Amino acid sequence: MLKRWDMLYGIDLGTSNTVIYQQGKGIVLREPSVVAVRTDTGEIQAVGEEALAMLGRTPGNLDVIYPLKDGVIANFDVTTAMLQYFIRKIQGRTPWFRSSQVYISVPCGITNVQKRAVEETVVHKGAKKALAVEEPLAAAFGAGLPVDQPIGSLVLDIGGGTSQVAVLSLGGIVVSHTVRRAGMSIDKDIIDYVKRAYNLAIGERTAEEIKMRIGSAMELKEEATITIKGRDLLDGLPRAATISSSEIYSLLDDFLAAIVEAIRYTLEQCPPELAGDIVEQGMLLCGGGAMLQGLDERIRLETGVPVQVADQPLDCTALGAGMMLDYRNERNLLRSRLEYRGAASSEAMEEKIAQ
Repeated sequence: MLKRWDMLYGIDLGTSNTVIYQQGKGIVLREPSVVAVRTDTGEIQAVGEEALAMLGRTPGNLDVIYPLKDGVIANFDVTTAMLQYFIRKIQGRTPWFRSSQVYISVPCGITNVQKRAVEETVVHKGAKKALAVEEPLAAAFGAGLPVDQPIGSLVLDIGGGTSQVAVLSLGGIVVSHTVRRAGMSIDKDIIDYVKRAYNLAIGERTAEEIKMRIGSAMELKEEATITIKGRDLLDGLPRAATISSSEIYSLLDDFLAAIVEAIRYTLEQCPPELAGDIVEQGMLLCGGGAMLQGLDERIRLETGVPVQVADQPLDCTALGAGMMLDYRNERNLLRSRLEYRGAASSEAMEEKIAQ
């Protein structure tokens, strides 16, 4: 049970971004999951937005890293330091974390050891209790889907490191599938393409800007272009180049094929009754990748399943993680009341028989 002085938090600790929800306040932090570390001393130089601004612009003794890989902690010490920085940023002078209960999202299919590593990271920073919850389930709660009812719900969560497809019913995951293709893999594809086609080296931030500004899963009626700057691979001098939206559209085919295949595989494993619900209810698209232009329409055409984008695709996982502890506590309370009423009824019946 939640005590009245306990605080409730939901944390979406993602490969690209960390989002924190606080009960009663909503989203209180949204920062990149990036840390700048000095290679000579191991000292943390910057975290979040400040570290992201250094990406691709650091001297030799400074390294900018993503401490999570595919949604799983790859560097425990750096992840702990990053989380501590975020906690200090939102707590002010009040040590709220000491009396807090936290639900923290993790990808589907990770091992129990990896789940415990995430939970221990949060508890290590002072939380009273931490519990890992699968990202698609948290996202569905945050988006308002009826996941606690006997109705099939299909969720596609495209994050930074992984894309996850899950069928949900009665408050749990019935079947799921994860692919290691997501937003950051698109950025890498763009970097490789620009290198091959233009002999130009660009950084991750430039690749992300290309994706966000002219990237589209559907062919645009009016072609858009963007001028980028980088280092010429032939003479090593700075140079500019202009890239069109049609080039990026063609480049996305492999990524989209992997996503559609994951959806088809998940639906093949889905019980027939739930599959019927999905045809009627449609699919929820969430995560940062949901903001790719035309993605919902492309998936609908490829799969024949109606697609709706979450109202807050970046935040719904953190929102849902924060809501889940309330939901489960309410269920436990209801179960206790029903058990109490059942016991009381049995005693009354025994008394009546005895008389």
